[in-house]
Amino acid sequence: MDKGTVTIRTKKFMRNPLLKRRQFLVEILHPGRAGVARNEAAERLAQMYKCDPQNVVLFGFRCAFGGGRTTGFGLIYDDMTALKAIEPKYRLVRKGLAKPREGSRKQRKERKNRAKKKRGKARAKILHG
Repeated sequence: MDKGTVTIRTKKFMRNPLLKRRQFLVEILHPGRAGVARNEAAERLAQMYKCDPQNVVLFGFRCAFGGGRTTGFGLIYDDMTALKAIEPKYRLVRKGLAKPREGSRKQRKERKNRAKKKRGKARAKILHG
C-alpha cells in the first residue's frame, strides 16, 4: 500500500429486516493520511453495496494510536423513509435531513419560564414567535 490509498473493510455485517437496514463495523485503513472524511467513506460504501450514498449513516469513529486505521459503525437503510423514521434526530441534523433546535439551551429554558407566566394568545406568541 502506498501513501494516500484508502481501504475500506466491513466486519460483523448483518441484515436487520425489522429496522430495514444493514449494519456493520467499518474499518478504514489510511496510511499517510490523517483521516478520511465521513462523506467520502459513505460514497465508497455506497459503491460497494450498490445503494444511494444518502442512505448510508456512519458514526462512532475512533482512530487507532499511531494513526493509519480508523474503526466505526455503519448503517445502510433500504430507503429514506426508514432512515428518517428510525434514526435519532441528532444524526439527521448531521446529515442535513432535519433542522437543528432554535437558540441555545439557556434561551429555550428562559422562553419556557416566560411562557409559564402568560395565558392564551400571549403564551402562544412567546412560544411560537
